[in-house]
Amino acid sequence: MTDKFIKSEKEWAETLPADLYRVARQKGTERPFTGIYTDTTDAGTYTCACCGAPLFASDNKFHSGCGWPSFDAPLNQTTVAEHRDTTHGMIRTEITCARCDAHLGHVFPDGPAETTGLRYCINSVSLDLKKR
Repeated sequence: MTDKFIKSEKEWAETLPADLYRVARQKGTERPFTGIYTDTTDAGTYTCACCGAPLFASDNKFHSGCGWPSFDAPLNQTTVAEHRDTTHGMIRTEITCARCDAHLGHVFPDGPAETTGLRYCINSVSLDLKKR
């Protein structure tokens, strides 16, 4: 990503729906198995719900059974940023949109062994699907 998408917290709070603001800007999470994209199999590109940056291809989506949309890779290594997350008594890797810093979810090393071995566990509310 080359162009950062920057808004103040006040601007984010005024423009985003409450559920998206809580997840994307306050690092919340949606309840498992409740998100619109958990079981979606439509072809297309998943973009950031905050800034529209392309993040994941539907070709990389798989059903992990975890309750959130799962991908084995982002579109490329510049679309998402990784951060060490030590909240909740765990050490995890948080994933954010590289363009606007929206919290997307976490990445875990328990994805499909036949591809990347990674599982990008992403909140549906943080995504928009642009169907092919």
